[in-house]
Amino acid sequence: MKQNSMTTPIYIIEEKKLRKNLALIADVAKKADVEIILAFKAFALWKTFPIFREYINSTTASSLSEARLAKEEFGAKAHTFSPAYTDNEIDEIVNCSSHLTFNSLSQYERYHDRVAGKVSIGLRVNPEYSEVGTMLYNPCAPGTRFGVTADKLPETLPADVEGFHCHCHCESGADVLERTLVHIEEKFSKWFPQLKWLNLGGGHLMTRKDYDVPLLINILKGLHERYPWLKIILEPGSAFAWQTGPLVSHVVDVVEDKGIRTAILDVSFTCHMPDCLEMPYYPDVRGAEHVDMDGDVCVDPQTPFLYRLGGNSCLSGDFMASWKFDHELKVGEEVIFEDMIHYTTVKTCMFNGISHPALGMLHEDGNVEILKTFGYEDYRNRMD
Repeated sequence: MKQNSMTTPIYIIEEKKLRKNLALIADVAKKADVEIILAFKAFALWKTFPIFREYINSTTASSLSEARLAKEEFGAKAHTFSPAYTDNEIDEIVNCSSHLTFNSLSQYERYHDRVAGKVSIGLRVNPEYSEVGTMLYNPCAPGTRFGVTADKLPETLPADVEGFHCHCHCESGADVLERTLVHIEEKFSKWFPQLKWLNLGGGHLMTRKDYDVPLLINILKGLHERYPWLKIILEPGSAFAWQTGPLVSHVVDVVEDKGIRTAILDVSFTCHMPDCLEMPYYPDVRGAEHVDMDGDVCVDPQTPFLYRLGGNSCLSGDFMASWKFDHELKVGEEVIFEDMIHYTTVKTCMFNGISHPALGMLHEDGNVEILKTFGYEDYRNRMD
């Protein structure tokens, strides 16, 4: 089956692009002598895990379901962090984990006796510094619920605490890591002699075209030189699936009101591209140019073929503006959203019972394998 024969909406992950990202990540890990693991919160298409296992050995989980996915489908226990563990899940999570990070000292006190000797215990720490501009994604914003600040840590850590976990990036560059490390070391390095590992979290977008990979490697080598006993761990999510494939949708109608033309698609922003509304950011649309307008007006008599793209749900705000095409959109034609694999497939929902896009892989031989299709039973069973 060729990609251009798709008649239903589908996410397509491209094997060639995925392998390119994986090869770069594996090369960084080798040259910098660090472990780089996959964060499921950004990507969890488990039918691609055999490819991942050719390049990496571990994953990171933030829930019982993700921890089970790591053990049962990836084939290795997870590095697990959760804002709060619960009595009814902690034991099963431990069974699926090699590392377990506590978000607070109270969580540590509550559960460390139950997990000691079964996992490597860590504490999440908050350096009170982050360059993430969007507050929705800033884990170090004032009032954050994530991590322990340095002033709350005892001079001598509990004997069973072996690592620190520090996450304060989001699709960031190596220069941001360099500046952030200054704050991490200033706040927490006095405890490093008591530790075995340091997890620098996610958000290291090393597969982005303009990312300074040599700088990242040098930064990590420098960290090793200063603290040679520490195992350094990075757990990006987006970097693995960055620009590895599109979401293919189709025009199902074109409506107009007050001069605003809206192309209604067989996908939904709120259901299938939630980050576009949460962030918000404007995705690239193949063959179209995004045009900055006044709010969501999308009216310009001087610009032909200007469209607002609308989802097929009943939510009034399920749309984004404005894209200029080079032709009039017709019912049935494809509208392709680029780079729609990371933080989309893991966050989709079935609100309004909207048909969920299929999942497919474009293999290097040019054929598309359908990994999963969704139907009424998937919607119904969520409420069963």
